[in-house]
Amino acid sequence: MVDQKIWQKMKRVIELYDEMLSTPHRTEIARELRDEDDLFLLLVYSDMLGIPNPAFYYTLELYPFIIERFHDWHLRMGMEHSPLDGLRCC
Repeated sequence: MVDQKIWQKMKRVIELYDEMLSTPHRTEIARELRDEDDLFLLLVYSDMLGIPNPAFYYTLELYPFIIERFHDWHLRMGMEHSPLDGLRCC
């Protein structure tokens, strides 16, 4: 019983320490994750944009899962309207 209380307190201390270290870097981490996501979406949609993609056949399976994020992606990339003729989102 006592060991469990000590373990829970130690766990809470570790969680607080981790939070103190990660709090200042949350925006940097979020930006890096967004950049990685943008690069991934560019890879997936590259063949439709006219960039040769040797993995096009395999990325076709991903379209239903990422089509919802397409609108936000092309706006972040500076494209006012959808660059793809087959995908109208605006």
